[in-house]
Amino acid sequence: MKIINKYIIRELLIPFTVLIVILSGLFSSFISARFLAEAITESLGIAAMLKLVMLKTLIALEVLVPIALYIAIIIGLGRMNRDQEINVLRSVGISEHRIIYAVLIVAIPVGIISGALSIFVRPWAYEENYILLSQAAAELNTDRFQAGRFYGSEKSGRVVYINSKDESGKQMRKIFHFVSKDNGSEILVAKEGEQKKLVRGQRPQLHLFEGYIYKLAHSSTKDTVSHFKKLVYFGDDSYTLDYKRKSATTKVLMDSSQPTDIAELQWRLSRPIATIFLALIAIPFSRTSPRNNEGERVYFAAAFVFAIYYILNGLAQTWVEQGKVGSMPGVWWLYVLMLIASLGLLFPNGWKRLFQSR
Repeated sequence: MKIINKYIIRELLIPFTVLIVILSGLFSSFISARFLAEAITESLGIAAMLKLVMLKTLIALEVLVPIALYIAIIIGLGRMNRDQEINVLRSVGISEHRIIYAVLIVAIPVGIISGALSIFVRPWAYEENYILLSQAAAELNTDRFQAGRFYGSEKSGRVVYINSKDESGKQMRKIFHFVSKDNGSEILVAKEGEQKKLVRGQRPQLHLFEGYIYKLAHSSTKDTVSHFKKLVYFGDDSYTLDYKRKSATTKVLMDSSQPTDIAELQWRLSRPIATIFLALIAIPFSRTSPRNNEGERVYFAAAFVFAIYYILNGLAQTWVEQGKVGSMPGVWWLYVLMLIASLGLLFPNGWKRLFQSR
């Protein structure tokens, strides 16, 4: 029996691994193309853009993993059914329950991984994602400035030049900053500078050391020169990293009574359940007749069922966010329906007997 289980598990894990690699690659390529079209590289630099792509892919894995497992079960068991392997297994006493058991051996660990991605990795990835996007939007984000080049903005009238940077890119030497204002111009030069990491609730900060500020008035000859040992330059308030529920820790969400936080929490907690139920629902779609060409029709039906689940999943979360449905039943009514559907598809004869007995 162990040999049979290992064989079925292998037939599921091979397509699952291939699919997760393909889906992740396609998603990463799509995100990269979108960022390039939006000129994110000019705002952040290529290294930060690649990090942003990685973060987006990690966030997407909580959705891609259940999809990959769903398709892998249909492909793996479908191939075994078409090649008469399932019939051979049944002829030697391997029941449908043993096949379901082998699927669960794969689905439960994959569901746990999906849950870990959603509960722990998702908020961290969103936090880093928001920080990078805020830095990209901030005009005085020196991470995007290469040493030895002038950077200008027609919108704000700024010109920035940094002579050199250390390996981390945070420590700078010989900084020049010019900004044109309505009543004059301001020139700032500093011997050294440090870009502070963006922290939740704080405005972007640039610390400058040993420099001068030249304020040139256009309407008069009253120009001023100021010397400073340390100057903290604050960015625009609009780029402050405020509370965002997707980046909030699961513990914070559990302590919250806000409908949006409850919806986010239930989404994270439901990922393992959704993964396992989708795996069970996929099993009946692998039962194509080896003598008839039913493949296309079955795959279309499987795609249709997944589309219904995806729509209902978004709808359930939206209803909780809008307060139309309370924390109970919350989004859990959908998974009760999925349990009923999976049992009905896996054991249709059992349901017939139940209704006939009544």
